[in-house]
Amino acid sequence: MHHAPQTTALILVDVINSFYEPGQPNYYPEVEDTLPALARLRDAARARDALLVHAVERHYRGLADFEFAKLPRHHQAGERDAEFFPGFEPEERVREIVVPKRRYSAFYATDLALVLREQGISRLVIAGVKTNVCIRATVQDAFAGGFEPVVPREATNSNRPHLAEASLEDIDRYFGRVVPLAEAEALL
Repeated sequence: MHHAPQTTALILVDVINSFYEPGQPNYYPEVEDTLPALARLRDAARARDALLVHAVERHYRGLADFEFAKLPRHHQAGERDAEFFPGFEPEERVREIVVPKRRYSAFYATDLALVLREQGISRLVIAGVKTNVCIRATVQDAFAGGFEPVVPREATNSNRPHLAEASLEDIDRYFGRVVPLAEAEALL
């Protein structure tokens, strides 16, 4: 049986201790609501051998960083807050990669667009945190770069729910689609 080439990739954004581990400065209790959905998407991508991108914020330890003017020093390489949340570490497989980012968007100053184009990817399921910051920035850059972004509603949220809702409304209207989890999972 001929298998159609996989044109959809999953991008998991910032599934790291900083947001998901209680006691970390960026943790908020509602973030845990995204974990079952993120796990389902991760498992579907792996089962179907879809490209799985772990886009994680990683700043150079000890170096100046423009982002630190807006947010306290955070997510420095090798620090606990920057480590993958347990269960969401990348697996050793060809179609699973880590893209470190130093800004909110997974595209800005990374090779993500290049990698996606080389793999024939045209659609992205984008999930993780926070909806109104890194998810929104990644979606906007995906759209600007000619990719079709799809955001599963259950797989993202924010500690500012009103901003998350406004962002999802904007994403659905201007940049891509916001869909139920099962619909996004079926695309992988």
